[in-house]
Amino acid sequence: MASDGSGQVAPNSSPVDAWASGGVRVDAVDVAGLCGQALQARLGEIARAESGLAAMKADTLGEIARRDGDGAAAHAAADAMSVSGRKARGDVRDAVRLSELDATREGLSSGTVPVGHAQLIARAAGDAAIDDRYLAERASHEGYDEFRRTVERHVADVNRDDGASVLERQRKARTAKIFTRASDGMTVLNVAVDPVTGARLGTVIAATERRLFQHEDPAARRTPAQRMADAITQLICDPDAKRPAGASLIVVADYDMVNHHLTGGRLGDGTPIPIGEIARIAVDAEVLPTIFEAATGDLRMGRSRRTATDLQRAALALRDKGCVGCGIAPERCQHHHIDHWQHGGHTDYQNLVTVCPDCHNDKIHQQGFTVQWDPTKSHYGLQPPGRPSNRTDGQAGPRAPPR
Repeated sequence: MASDGSGQVAPNSSPVDAWASGGVRVDAVDVAGLCGQALQARLGEIARAESGLAAMKADTLGEIARRDGDGAAAHAAADAMSVSGRKARGDVRDAVRLSELDATREGLSSGTVPVGHAQLIARAAGDAAIDDRYLAERASHEGYDEFRRTVERHVADVNRDDGASVLERQRKARTAKIFTRASDGMTVLNVAVDPVTGARLGTVIAATERRLFQHEDPAARRTPAQRMADAITQLICDPDAKRPAGASLIVVADYDMVNHHLTGGRLGDGTPIPIGEIARIAVDAEVLPTIFEAATGDLRMGRSRRTATDLQRAALALRDKGCVGCGIAPERCQHHHIDHWQHGGHTDYQNLVTVCPDCHNDKIHQQGFTVQWDPTKSHYGLQPPGRPSNRTDGQAGPRAPPR
């Protein structure tokens, strides 16, 4: 909740009116009395207000930096906002870059560019001479993960080096630390690596998680977080163990039939990588060729097995590009039977979707979300229980994509 400058809250002013007059406000309401749609709308109002506040913060830090230098601005941020020195320095760096990105700054101020999207644009500006207006327009209607890939592709395009310079910078910035958390004595492992290394790690960890899941007592299953912790521990402490099934890294490229060379190298979730990196990966690791023929039985396993094959996993990664519920990268995901396995569903490409453990367990199996094909986006999504179907044929339930 914000005031009109006199300490009083104007009851009938909307966030849009307040932004137009140079302020940011969200009225206090009793959320317990709101319906689900109204709660969703309120979250949207709060997100737009957060963008407006972020623009004000960037303006203020940028002005301090202009007058007294970046160090003074970071010190002021750490002191006044009670954040870490690292966070303060990052905020100042973003603020200084935003001062030169008019379209992004305007979108952030008006609430059309989310805070996280603006941070992606500001940081990309340190890697290339980006097209600010193009990215701000895309930021206004793309989700975070989709927009992150848009920014990465754009930086690779303007650098004209197929993203090699960005990947090299990311590799140089890799870090890791292990420490004991004072609050509870737990040991914490923190690792930051480049996207290619991250995809390889994620693929092996997820495969190990699946193996652990298969050997669990169904009546005493681990939580997804516990299973991941156990998988990472097993991989580190028992590095000579047999490589788990399904640990092949998925990389994709298009073939230019005119010039006879590969283009558009990317990971399974669409994150762009240099074509030269694919050649390097092929030497170091098992690379699964993602060439499919829908008419063969390779993507239709029927009732012969419950889990997806490597070939199905690759095909689903290409189609879904990650969890259909939240967008997390495909190497961190499982596969869900649209027509449930226990009800006779088949392990076929058309009956499988990519979902992360949280969306799979919490949304689908506990909250009753259903899988539905969205013909307007040509993509599967998760539908909350009770929400009207997007289908145009008057039928309920999921709609399969056209063959």
